[in-house]
Amino acid sequence: MSSAEVVTTLGGLAHTAAHPAADNGCGCPPPRVLADRPDGTVVRSGKTVAKAHAPGTGGPEFAARLALAAAPALAGVLLPPVPVPHPLPRAEGRPVTLWPYGEPVDPADPEAAPWEEAADLLARLHRTAPPVPLPPMRGPAKAALAVARMRAAHPVGPGRAEVLAAWATLPGWARDEAPAPPGRAGFLCHGDLHLGQLVRHPAPHGRWLLIDIDDTGTGDPAWDLARPAAWHAAGLLPDTVWRRFLDAYRAAGGPAVRAAGDPWPELDVPARALTVQTAALALAKAAEEGRELDEVERLMTDACARIASLPPELAPPRTS
Repeated sequence: MSSAEVVTTLGGLAHTAAHPAADNGCGCPPPRVLADRPDGTVVRSGKTVAKAHAPGTGGPEFAARLALAAAPALAGVLLPPVPVPHPLPRAEGRPVTLWPYGEPVDPADPEAAPWEEAADLLARLHRTAPPVPLPPMRGPAKAALAVARMRAAHPVGPGRAEVLAAWATLPGWARDEAPAPPGRAGFLCHGDLHLGQLVRHPAPHGRWLLIDIDDTGTGDPAWDLARPAAWHAAGLLPDTVWRRFLDAYRAAGGPAVRAAGDPWPELDVPARALTVQTAALALAKAAEEGRELDEVERLMTDACARIASLPPELAPPRTS
């Protein structure tokens, strides 16, 4: 968890950005922590949020990702940052960025989840030529980090062997050990797509936009469809919802899968990787917290057992 000093710094930066310098009596509530995870701490004040990125974030790759969010070519797809002076402010050595507040997806109303809107935004992102030079998207790297975290946590009992066996079936590119296959590596990708990465801006009724550029870059666009595909394969996402998402993506001209027919030759490897990543993180967190897996977490480790029994790939990825 972040220190109180980091939270206070973020709250002050967000508050200053949200109000004119002469406004000394705004009357807004105290800053509120929206997220506090190892990969980022987010604090809101009024209409602005401040994010302290993960320790070690920075350099040209991070600057390129931040420039991407502000690029006119991605207007209406990515939430643009609030301009700040350079160099970026820091909190305990971590770079801080400022963003307009957007209304997130309501976890209490799953029926209203914007699956079609998410699919359309992904298709538009994937169809856009990278407007700035970018590093590879970090999806495979995050999967590898999840497996490393599970190994370090030393979980005992069922699940660990199945996760490692499923991991061993994946090709090197999906384990962050090799580049993506030729013809599949040059697409603009989000890198960590889930419903928590969408907000309405302006809040609360504006258009849906994608947030979080920490993992964006070039790569195989099928990775951005892999989490809902993995949930569907594990029985966590109803077939009707999966079809809504996939059909909307295809209707928007998304290049990650063929326009009709079976999408799994393209989705198989990324979906397996996201299944392993989810299960590995579940085992690591359960071990760190000294608890048993819950029902959803067991479904993901069970899915890894099925993956371990399958051939390495359904079919080679498309190259054109």
